[in-house]
Formats: sequence, C-alpha cells, structure tokens
Amino acid sequence: MRNKARTTPRLLAHALIGLGVIAIAAFILHAMGQPLICRCGTVRFWQGDVTSAENSQQLVDWYSPSHLIHGLLFYGLLWLVARRAPLSLRALIALLIESGWEILENSPIIIDRYREATISLGYRGDSVINSMSDITFMLIGFALAARLPVIASVVLALLLELTAGYVIRDNLTLNIIMLIWPIEAVRTWQAGG
Repeated sequence: MRNKARTTPRLLAHALIGLGVIAIAAFILHAMGQPLICRCGTVRFWQGDVTSAENSQQLVDWYSPSHLIHGLLFYGLLWLVARRAPLSLRALIALLIESGWEILENSPIIIDRYREATISLGYRGDSVINSMSDITFMLIGFALAARLPVIASVVLALLLELTAGYVIRDNLTLNIIMLIWPIEAVRTWQAGG
C-alpha cells in the first residue's frame, strides 16, 4: 500500500509535466509559423491522399501509423536502457523525444530536406493539430507496447510498415532512408515509376 501511495503522486506529476510538454510543443510549432488547423480552414478526421495539400494537416493520415511505431520503438529502447525507471517516467521521456521531433520536423531545414529528397515536393510542414495527433499516436504506441507481448509489438510494427508501404509507397523506414541517404530508384518507385 505504501508503494502505491508514492506511485500516485509521481504518476500525476509525470502526467502534468507531459501535458505541459504537449502545450509547449504546440506553442512552439505555432510560433514557428505552422497553422493551428489545416490551411484549408476545415478540420477532418482522416486525410488519405498523400499528394493533397491537406496531407499532414488533418488529424489522421497515412503517416499516423509511423508515429504509433515511434511509440513501440521508444518503449523498447527505454525498456532496454532504463527498465528500472517508472513506466510513467519512460513515457514522459518518449513524449519529450517525440515532441522534439515534431518541432524539428517542422523546421525549415527538415521541410526543405523533405522537398528535395523525397516525393513530398509541396510539403510545408504539419498543422499544429496534426502534430498533436502524431504525439498522441506515439503515446498510443508506447501504451500498446507496455501491454502487448514483444512479438505482438513487432508484428504490429511490421504490419503497419508493410500496409503503408503498399498503399502509399512510403512508410517510416523509407522516410528515414530518404531523409538520410536519398536513393533515386526509391524516389522513382515512390512517384509511381
């Protein structure tokens, strides 16, 4: 009972800090010039056309699964390096990493890199609402990994990667490859060639 008494305030503190991190990330993204909602002026749950100007602007799109995979990966990595740390602290660390990525991803250097190295020629960054949704998907992936057997997490990640790769010719793996070391054959294939 005494251990539970210590856990509840710690969990609450981590949750409050996490909400603060999310709010700060949203503020920074908006201050960087990202729109709160889609530049089109509407909010939709799903945007399935990756060539649309609304891609990365609505709540959920074909890149949302990659953020869920981030959560699966962060859970595994943090379990390896900090398994004795409370789960809520590991989730907070994952949240800090994901929030940092969302800010970096929407910086001019990464936006320009997407435009020059990938098929995302018209990419202008995420709306704030899309970035907050991406962070939420990472937290969902982290929570799933905390509850699922390791093999189920691996199968889920592979299924999400293969599905996105098949449907939109892009996924987390290809995204990383094309950002770091663009391959012209992959770019041609992604463009439908």
